[in-house]
Amino acid sequence: MIGYRILMGEASGEYEEKKSKFIAVMRPVSSEQDALDFIAEIKKKRWDARHNCSAFVLGKNNELTRCSDDGEPSGTAGRPMLEVLTGSGIHDVAVVVTRYFGGVLLGTGGLVRAYTQAVKNALESADTGVMRDGCRVVMNFPYRDIDTVKKYVEAEGVTTEQEDYLENVRFTCIFPEENYEKGVKDLVDKTGGRIIFSEPERCSFLDKDKG
Repeated sequence: MIGYRILMGEASGEYEEKKSKFIAVMRPVSSEQDALDFIAEIKKKRWDARHNCSAFVLGKNNELTRCSDDGEPSGTAGRPMLEVLTGSGIHDVAVVVTRYFGGVLLGTGGLVRAYTQAVKNALESADTGVMRDGCRVVMNFPYRDIDTVKKYVEAEGVTTEQEDYLENVRFTCIFPEENYEKGVKDLVDKTGGRIIFSEPERCSFLDKDKG
């Protein structure tokens, strides 16, 4: 599928090792400031924890990545967390893992494992979607063709944003960019040329992840 995966909403997961508790909270973010605000929010909420480690990934091609060990030994928290995010294929996402110390030292290997697993557990509970490139158009057609048009857009994954029932029917729809030209041709053929399309407008749209 052409596009990139994003988080649909906040997700969380936990992991415990030798009485240390690791709580991961993950949230979709749209900018670096958005990510920093989220991290600050969790730190304020969980001020009593020894560490609030973080990582975030921004951009369609991971143009901006950041991570923080927040006092843990260098490379044992933020970097492993970031690697889980980049490996997941999800973009525009931030995660904070809060550690409540259980009194037993875990060592560098134990820390890497715990922070990694906490983020993986949050990902397992996450709902994701796919941002795709699309073409938004307004389609005008007679009432006689409404069933034909509705069946086609539902079968071909076309998103209907608005339906107006005036002298003619007017649907505002988003076609996946790669299917736009074929979709126009198919609908013109199926309606005997009675459907009229506006000029397409490039846009992005969200597909609910099927897997």
